[in-house]
Amino acid sequence: MHAEVIAIGSELLTPFKQDTNSLFLAERLNLIGIHIAFKVLVGDDRSHLTQVARAAFERSDIIIFMGGLGPTEDDLTRECVADALGLEIHPHPEIIAELYKWFAARRAPMPKNNERQADVIEGAEVIRNPLGTAPAQWLATECNGLPRYVMLLPGPPRELKPLFETEFMPRLRRVLPPAAVARRVLKIAMLGESVADSIAAPIYSQRTDVQTTILASGGEVQLHLLATAATQEEAQHRVDSLADDLDDAFGVNVFSTEGEPLEQIVGYHLGMRGLTISVAESCTGGLVSERLTNVAGSSQWFLGGAVTYSNDLKTKMAMVPAKMIAQHGAVSEQVAQALAAGIRQACGTSIGLGVTGIAGPGGGTEDKPVGLVYFAIADERGSEVLERRFPQHDREWIRRIASQQALDLVRRRILS
Repeated sequence: MHAEVIAIGSELLTPFKQDTNSLFLAERLNLIGIHIAFKVLVGDDRSHLTQVARAAFERSDIIIFMGGLGPTEDDLTRECVADALGLEIHPHPEIIAELYKWFAARRAPMPKNNERQADVIEGAEVIRNPLGTAPAQWLATECNGLPRYVMLLPGPPRELKPLFETEFMPRLRRVLPPAAVARRVLKIAMLGESVADSIAAPIYSQRTDVQTTILASGGEVQLHLLATAATQEEAQHRVDSLADDLDDAFGVNVFSTEGEPLEQIVGYHLGMRGLTISVAESCTGGLVSERLTNVAGSSQWFLGGAVTYSNDLKTKMAMVPAKMIAQHGAVSEQVAQALAAGIRQACGTSIGLGVTGIAGPGGGTEDKPVGLVYFAIADERGSEVLERRFPQHDREWIRRIASQQALDLVRRRILS
C-alpha cells in the first residue's frame, strides 16, 4: 500500500518554516511496509486544499493530513477533507466539554472559535490529544470502491509524534496485511552519482523485490535498500542478497554496508590495527579533526593535530620549512607532504594527514583556482599525495568534500 503525506500551512511555503513531520512519518511507515508515494505542501487556502485532498483520495491508499486543525479561520483541514469526500461535519459535544475543561484548568476563558476544534467528519473516530487542544481523527472510507485510510493530525511535532506512535500505528497494523521490513544502506566514497548509478543500475534494476533509492551529496553516494516480505527472514535475505552483489561490484569504493559514517569506519580500521593518527589541516579549518573526534572512543586513536592557516604556524606547528612555502606556495604538493610528515613527527603518531587548499570564494589564481586541494599521508611506509580540483561551489561545500576526501584517503591507505 502507498501513502500520501499532506502538510498544511502557508508558513511552510516560505523560507522560514520547514516540514520535518514527513521525515518522521516516512521512517515509521516504512517499518510496517508502507511507502510514501507523494508528499504535498499546501497553504491555508480552501480551494487549493480541497483540490489536493481530492487528488490524494484518487491515487493513494493512506492519506495523512498534518496541521490545519486549530481554532482560527484559516484552519480548514476538517472542512476541506469533508468536502473532498462528500461528507458532513458535526460538532462533538464531549470534545466541546473537554475543551472548556482544558481552559478552565488553566484559569483562562475559552474563545468561542475554539469550538471549531470539536468538528468531526461524518464516520470518523475522534482521538484525544493529551498535549494540545486539537484532537486527531481517523477515518476508514472508500473512493471509487477502493479502501482509503485517512488521518488528520495536529501540526506541532511534539503533538503529532506521540499521537501517531500510540494511536495510528496500531490502527494501521490492524488494517494492513502482516509484513516484515528489512533495510540496508551502502555508502560509497568519492564517486559521482551518475558513475555510481552506471555500476549499480544493471544490478538493482533486475531486483524488483527490493526498493533501491540513490542519494548523493558531498563526496558520498548512498544506496538505500528496502524489502518487504511476509517474514523478517525473507525480507532480510532479499536486501542482503542485493547488498552483497552491489558490494562486489563497487569493491573498495564501498566504505560502509550498514550505514555508518566515514569517520566511524576510519576509526574502526585504526583501532582494529592499533594505529594512531594526527592531522594538520589548512583549508578544511579543523573539519577533519572534528569529524574524527565525533566518534565515540576516538581518543584511543586520534592524538591531536593543528589548524595551520598561516604560513608561520605551518612552520612552527608542523615543521614545514619556510623556504619550501616561499618556493612552492602554501597550496602545493610539497607543503601537503611536509604537513603530513611534520604533524606525524610532532604528535608521535602512526599516520600523519596533511590538507592544504583554496576553499574560496577568493584567493584563487589561474594556476591555483578555488577548489584546488592537496592531501598527503605519511606513515612508516613513506608518503602519498593526492591532488583534487573540486568544482567551484560555495566555501562550505568545498570544505565538506575535502574532509570526505581526506578521510577516504586514510581509509584506502590503511586497507592497502
